[in-house]
Amino acid sequence: METAETPHPGATEGRLNRVTILDENGHRGSDPDFDPYIENVTLEDLKGSYANMLKVRRFDDEATSLQRQGKLALWVPSKGQEAAQIGSARAIPERDYIFPSYREHALAFERGVDLKDLMRIFRGYSPGGWNPKEHNFNLYSFVLASQIPHAVGYAMGQKLDQHVNKEIAQGSEESSATVVYFGDGSSTQGEAHESMVFAASYDAPVLFFIQNNKWAISVPFSTQSRLPLAERAAGYGFEGIRVDGNDILGVQAVTAYAMEKIHRGEGPVLIEAETYRLGAHTTADDPTKYRTRDEEDEWTTKDPLVRLEKHLRLEGVDDAFFEEANAEAKEYGASIREAVLAMEPPEFDHAFENVYAEENALVEQERAWFHEYEAGFDEAETQEGGR
Repeated sequence: METAETPHPGATEGRLNRVTILDENGHRGSDPDFDPYIENVTLEDLKGSYANMLKVRRFDDEATSLQRQGKLALWVPSKGQEAAQIGSARAIPERDYIFPSYREHALAFERGVDLKDLMRIFRGYSPGGWNPKEHNFNLYSFVLASQIPHAVGYAMGQKLDQHVNKEIAQGSEESSATVVYFGDGSSTQGEAHESMVFAASYDAPVLFFIQNNKWAISVPFSTQSRLPLAERAAGYGFEGIRVDGNDILGVQAVTAYAMEKIHRGEGPVLIEAETYRLGAHTTADDPTKYRTRDEEDEWTTKDPLVRLEKHLRLEGVDDAFFEEANAEAKEYGASIREAVLAMEPPEFDHAFENVYAEENALVEQERAWFHEYEAGFDEAETQEGGR
């Protein structure tokens, strides 16, 4: 059986080295190019990152259980990708705008989105769930790669705004940029290529952040590309970086570097965070049909949460911290379940209010028809009860 690591005939590891600072055993190494970008990251910061990763992991497991019990229409697990998301999120200025796909739960958490609101989407009760402007975090995109051209267009608008407003200097606290997240599967879509062409042509201030989790549903990465995805950036004329996506420090460092470069007006950057999807693609998927148990067991030992825990223990963090973090995560998961079970479905009438910003005669006619149609059921029940 072909696996995520099976090399394609003619494939190569490429020329770009993979950045790793925190190795699989939790030991912190050094990278002279990127060390300056994480020199201010403290042990307390890493403990906070671990606690948040644990909460999102618990949230993810709870959501999977809720779907299996028929309480959610679908669920998209992010298990195994927490370091790539939280590490990068902590390096992106709050003023910058993020376009996610549909698996960025840890990223949403870091951006301050209430994950209970996120659950309304998967419960089928909301098309969105939160106000994007409140968090500079766009709504989830369920159509593969559709968010990439949206992000580049938004970044081009940011650059134009900065050009018009001469008071905003590049690299200043007022300048803004865009980050778009997508997976290795989406990287093979035409929208990804077209977006990168536009981004390069207009020097758009955008970071393309690819979470290469080795599988595009059932298609292994070895089938999708003969080269690391970061090497594609050279073809468009901007920088590409490979990083161990399970290394939270490495991810944070390269993301901070990329955002600084983009804010200086030096054009787009592409980051490929090489990680692994420990769970199914979605709860509608059965990975045992295309992945081997040996492969899954191997990547389980590379779990980013386990790696960070090893590092914290090497740094002298005691059991009390981990016990408290686990208790808080368990409590958080229980609060998610409670919130989902307490959700009330929206009135169908609200659907008519979300078509246009202002009242529309045609929509009002359709609303009136619906009310008449709905009332017909009440009349039928009354007649049936009178027999």
